[in-house]
Amino acid sequence: MPHEKIPLTAILGPTNTGKTHLAVERLCAHSSGMIGFPLRLLAREIYDRIVAIKGVNQVALITGEERIEPPQARWYCCTVESMPIQKDFAFVAVDEAQLGADPERGHIFTDRILHARGREETMILGSESLRPLIRMLVPEAEIISRPRFSTLSYAGAKKLSRLPKRSAIVAFSIEQVYAVAETLRRMRGGAAVVMGALSPRTRNAQVAMFQSGEVDYLVATDAIGMGLNLDVSHVAFASLSKFDGARRRRLTVAEMAQIAGRAGRHQRDGSFGTLVGEGSEFSPEEVLAIENHQFPRLDWLYWREAAPRLNSVATLIADLESKPDLPGLKPVPKAIDLAVLKRLAEMPEVIALIRHPLDVGRLWEVASLPDFRQMGEEHHSRFVASLWQHLGQGERVLPQSLFASELARLDNIQGDVDTLSARIAGVRTWTYIAHRSDWLANPAAMAERARALEAKLSDALHDALRQRFVDKRTAMLLRKAGADAALFPVEINAANRVLVDGEDIGTLHGFSFRVDPGAKAGDRKLLLAAAERHLAGLLRQKARDVAMAEDSDFALAGDSEGKPAILWKGELLGYLTKGRSLMQPVFTPVKAVAGLEGDALREIIGRAEQWIETQLAKAMGGIVGLQTLAGQADIDGNVRALAVQLADAGGIAGRHYLAEAIAALPREARGAARKGGIVFGALDIYHHAALKPAAAKWRAALFAARDSRPMPALPPESAVHLKEWKFAHPGEARNAGYRRVGNEYVRIDLAERVIKKAHEARGQSNNFSMDMAFATSLGLSDAGLKALMRDAGFRHLEAPAEKAEAPEAQEEASAVAAETSVPETENQEVAVPEDAGSEVVALEAIPAVELQAPTPVAPVNLTHWRWVGLPKPRPQEQRSQRSRPARSKSKDTPKAKTIPDRAPAKPKDAAPPSALALQLAALKGLKF
Repeated sequence: MPHEKIPLTAILGPTNTGKTHLAVERLCAHSSGMIGFPLRLLAREIYDRIVAIKGVNQVALITGEERIEPPQARWYCCTVESMPIQKDFAFVAVDEAQLGADPERGHIFTDRILHARGREETMILGSESLRPLIRMLVPEAEIISRPRFSTLSYAGAKKLSRLPKRSAIVAFSIEQVYAVAETLRRMRGGAAVVMGALSPRTRNAQVAMFQSGEVDYLVATDAIGMGLNLDVSHVAFASLSKFDGARRRRLTVAEMAQIAGRAGRHQRDGSFGTLVGEGSEFSPEEVLAIENHQFPRLDWLYWREAAPRLNSVATLIADLESKPDLPGLKPVPKAIDLAVLKRLAEMPEVIALIRHPLDVGRLWEVASLPDFRQMGEEHHSRFVASLWQHLGQGERVLPQSLFASELARLDNIQGDVDTLSARIAGVRTWTYIAHRSDWLANPAAMAERARALEAKLSDALHDALRQRFVDKRTAMLLRKAGADAALFPVEINAANRVLVDGEDIGTLHGFSFRVDPGAKAGDRKLLLAAAERHLAGLLRQKARDVAMAEDSDFALAGDSEGKPAILWKGELLGYLTKGRSLMQPVFTPVKAVAGLEGDALREIIGRAEQWIETQLAKAMGGIVGLQTLAGQADIDGNVRALAVQLADAGGIAGRHYLAEAIAALPREARGAARKGGIVFGALDIYHHAALKPAAAKWRAALFAARDSRPMPALPPESAVHLKEWKFAHPGEARNAGYRRVGNEYVRIDLAERVIKKAHEARGQSNNFSMDMAFATSLGLSDAGLKALMRDAGFRHLEAPAEKAEAPEAQEEASAVAAETSVPETENQEVAVPEDAGSEVVALEAIPAVELQAPTPVAPVNLTHWRWVGLPKPRPQEQRSQRSRPARSKSKDTPKAKTIPDRAPAKPKDAAPPSALALQLAALKGLKF
C-alpha cells in the first residue's frame, strides 16, 4: 500500500505528556499491533501491561536478548532494532523517534520512521524538536502536539545532604555514580543504582527498591531519560557534561530536558537542579528552555541503507557507506558493526568461506553482533571471526560444547560490582547468539540456559549493589531520626544489653534487637537509630562466628509452637521446612537473620545447611542405607522397591503398609534385604538403625517439616514401655519407634521379640503354652499383652487344648506363620538397637536347671494361646475407606461376626498336665 494512503500521526511533545500511554491504548484497540521502544527495559514494562489486558498467549516480546512469541500472538512489544517489520500489523508505533539523531543507533530509528507502517494506523512518538524533519521526510503525517501534564521548574543547586526525598541524582561516569551512592549510604542510609551497564533484571530490582520506598534516593546515568516511569520528584545533575565516545562535551538542551523531565509524574509537579560544588551550573537560557520545553529543532537524522546488496562483501560495504538521497538525512558516522565487517573483509580465512550471496548475508549478520562487552573494535572483530569459522562452514552452527563451556566459564557469582557486570555483559552476548535460530543446533535450550545464568548473575549483582550502597536499618531509621544519632557512643555488655550514651535501650537476642519498653519516649527514636547503625557491624561479625562454629554449637529442637528449629548456642537461626523429599528439607532463616545482607546471610544459610546435611548422614543412617540399597543395580528389583518405600516412610513402616512389596519379594532375595539392614518383623518392617534415639528425633523433625505440623515431644531415650504417654496419632508413635498395644506403647523391636518368643514356643502347633516373663519384665499389663498378641495373630486361652488339629488347619497355620518373622529369622537374631542390648539380654537370661524327678519344683505361671493367623492385607483403596468415619448403626442392627476373644470350649476328656511337666516344658521349649 502506498505510504500516502496510510493514516500516519506524529505525536510530539516533552516528557510526561502521555504519548506512550496513548500508543498503548491505540495498540489494544486494533486487531493486531506492534510498538518499537528504545530500551529493552521499557519494552518489558509495556509488555507486562499489555499482557494484563490481552492475556499472555496474545502478546509477544522481542528484544536482542529475549524472545517470547506465542503462536497466537497478535500484539508485539519490541526494541526498535528487533521489530519484525516484514509482518503485517494493523497498528505500528515507534517510540522516542528523536533518537534518529543518535550517532550509534539513529539509522535504525530513521528507517522505522520512513518504512515501518501499520495496515490501519501508524504513530511516530517523539520530541517537539522532530517536527521540521517529520514535515520534510513524511509530509503526509498529521502532527499533534501534547502539553506536559505537570510543571517542571528549576530548583537551583543543592548540597547532597539537603536533597529532598524521592530525588534522582544523574552522573555520567561509573566512578561518579559510585562516589555519590557511597555518600548517600553514609548520610541517608543508601540509594538505588541504575546504569546502562546493568542487566535489565538488575535494573528492575534496583528501580523496585526505589519505587517501594526501601530507599529514598536513586543514582543513575542518563539511562533513566529513555521513558522509564519513576516516582521522582527532583532530578539533580552531578555533572552537565559527558564523554560521548569521541570527546567530552556539554549536554545539549534537549538531552538536559529529556533527563530533567523524569521529575514529576502525571499531574504531580517536579523540579531539577545541580549539586553544589560539582562545578556545573545551568545557564539562564538553558533553564528557560527546559522549563518552557523549547528546544532547538533537529537539522538531520542519521541514515544508512537498510537493504544493502549482498552480491559481494565489497558491494555490501559500498552500499552501507552510500549517502542518502533525501534532504534532512545524514550518513551514519563510523559504526561498530561496519567497522567489524571491514576488518573481517581483510582476513583471508574469513573471505575464503564466502562462495555465495547467502554467505555474504550471513557474514553481515555475524558482524552485526552487538559489542555488549565493550571490548572495542579490534577485540570484538577477532571474537566475531572465531564465530564465523563455525557459522561459515560445515554444519554452519556453533558447537554446543563451545556454548556450554563459555557459559560455564561465566557461571561465578563471586566478585565485586564491576566483575559481575562484566560477566553479565558476556552472558548477554551468548543470549543474543542463542536467539538466532540458525546459529545453534538447539537454540531454545541454549537460550533458556543463558537466561537462567543471566538471572543468577543479575541477582548476585543486585545483592552486591545493596550490600555496597544500602544500609537498610539506617535508611529506615533515619527517616524518623536525626542524622546526628551516630554521634552517640554505643556498647554491648556481657548480658547482651545495648547501651547508647550509657542508657540501656534494649537487648540483642541472637540476631534480633529488642527495644527496652522502659526507654524514654522522647529519646527512643534517636537512640534506636544510633544503636542500629553500630549493631550492623556486630551482626556481620556474629554471622562470621556462625560460619566458623563447630557442629557441637548447633542443635535441633522444637520452638514454642513445635516448629522444628535450628539453634546456634541456644539462639534461634531458622526452621526446617518442606523440601523436595523427606531427606531434603529446606532451611528457612528467621526474620532477623533473613534481614542480613549479602555474604552475612549466605554464610549463615550455608553453615546451617552443611550442619543439617552432616547430622542427617549420622542420625538417619537407616534411610541412607535404604537409599544406598535402592541404588544398587545388582540387587533384585523387588528388594530395591521395598527399600524405596521403607525409606519414604522414614525407615519404619507397618507390615500391612508394605504388604504388596513383601508379597512380591522372592524368598531367595530376602537375604539381600536383611544384609542391607532391613528387619522383617511380624507387625513392623524397619531398618535396624532407624530405632536409635537420634534417628527418632530427626525423623520427628523431618515429618513435622514435610507435613507443616508441630514437632511432637519424644519419650525418654531409655524408655521401652509407655503407659501414661499419649501420641497424637499412630504415625507419631511409629516415628518415635513405638507400637501401640491397647492403651500402652512398647518399643517396636522389643514387641517383635515378644512375638518371636511366642512363635518359638508354638513350634508347629496352633495351641500352646508359654511363660510371658519377658513381656511382663517390659512392664506390659495383661491387657496390653493380649492386645499385642491379638495384633500378632494369637488369641488367649483359659486352659490348653489337647485335641489334635486337623492336618488342613495345621497346614494353613504354617502358611500364615511363614509370612511372619519366625521363618525369616530362623538362623539369626532379631536386630535390637545398641542402647537396648544389655537390657534385653538381661531380660532373656534364663538360668539352667538340672532336671531331678524326685525334687519338687515351684509351679510356673504359664499362659495359653491359640494361633489364628494374621488377617490378609487388603488393597490400599480398601484401607483408605476404612479410615473414613463409619456410619452409625441402629441398636437393633445385629453386630457383625468377629473372631471371638474367648477361648474355645475345652475338650471334656482333656487331662491337665502336672506342674512339673509344665515347668520342664517351658524351660526346654516343649509344647503341649
